[in-house]
Amino acid sequence: MTTATLTRLSIFPLPGVLLFPGLRLPLHIFEPRYRALVADALARDRRIAMIQPKPDTNPDRPELFSMGCVGRIDQVEALDDGRYNLILEGVARFRFNRELDVTTPFRQIEAELLPLDEDPNLSAVMRAALEQESRKYADRQGYAVDWESVTKLDDEALVNGIAQIAPFDSAAKQALLEADTLTERTELIIQLMQFFGRYDGDNRVTLQ
Repeated sequence: MTTATLTRLSIFPLPGVLLFPGLRLPLHIFEPRYRALVADALARDRRIAMIQPKPDTNPDRPELFSMGCVGRIDQVEALDDGRYNLILEGVARFRFNRELDVTTPFRQIEAELLPLDEDPNLSAVMRAALEQESRKYADRQGYAVDWESVTKLDDEALVNGIAQIAPFDSAAKQALLEADTLTERTELIIQLMQFFGRYDGDNRVTLQ
């Protein structure tokens, strides 16, 4: 039995926001504690760990979901007033182990970095089903999509890209992040599109 390798991560808890390995996430940093986080990351390893806080817990120090994704600062713009514009590139998913007792204004955790998906490919049938359901969902939402560009994406970029940007609720997005394989994540995306694509009486999307 192998022993998990644990690492120390500085976290940015943000509800409804996911990051996946290989994908990019733009962030605007304005709170003082997260400005401090960015400054610390730039001085060390450029890593920031994205993780969702659980809803309906202490807003000042919310509980955390069990999994997130660590990203590396790929681009940074430091603004004159101390704010930052960042582009994070996903490196690896991680499993939250425990929170650390620290004096920094931002929270830090001990976590286990998880390996990348062993098979980042879908069957032809699954790929076709995902594209078909995505088109139906986009039409229902009134989204304008460049489908020619979508069809050129590899399976992993398509699936994780949808999971990262789709307007699902926090619990649904967390389930996508925690799916162990690309096929499982694809099956869940299809189910969520069918569920979240319903309309209420005012012709608005029902998200809960």
